[in-house]
Amino acid sequence: MGNGAKAQQKRERNQDKGAKGGKSQMKSNEAAKNILCAVCRQAFFVTTRQPALEEHAQNKHSKTLAECFPTFGK
Repeated sequence: MGNGAKAQQKRERNQDKGAKGGKSQMKSNEAAKNILCAVCRQAFFVTTRQPALEEHAQNKHSKTLAECFPTFGK
């Protein structure tokens, strides 16, 4: 058994591991984004705090928190 055979065996083992599914968090991260700006439709994580949302409203749209995020806090 040469080096080429060992490398091939390792590739086959790693291929089997990949078939189980990745460890990507993209789906869970997208599900956690449920605060939407009513003006630009930008999504924010549910854990985003009020000062960050106020900053977005002021800097991006020159509007108030209530105008950009009417459902925030309800």
